[in-house]
Amino acid sequence: MSTKPPRPSHQLPPLEVPSSLEVEYVNLVRIAHSPSELVFDFAHLLPGSSPAQVRSRIVMSPLGAKLFYRALAENLAKYEAAFGEISVPGTTSLADFLFRPPQSPQQPPESPPQEE
Repeated sequence: MSTKPPRPSHQLPPLEVPSSLEVEYVNLVRIAHSPSELVFDFAHLLPGSSPAQVRSRIVMSPLGAKLFYRALAENLAKYEAAFGEISVPGTTSLADFLFRPPQSPQQPPESPPQEE
């Protein structure tokens, strides 16, 4: 009589978020890698200022990074299903789009004079 090994559970372990955890807003990430790890430097870049301030460095195994990539893709798909497609500019880099100088409002086109 053989017993089957238990199937792995797909439930995540509970997470405890410490009350002292600092939340950081980032709008830039630099990614580097070696054969054994990926390094993510998350930074905050203010328009017109340089250099960007690295707020957090995350180091992951290639497998962990691949699983994170999959989870991020799944969650972005759910977000877009609920709130609409996220538009990414195609003609310029994302950094150029996000950190371009302020633009003056466009003037509405002039309409031809009305005849009475």
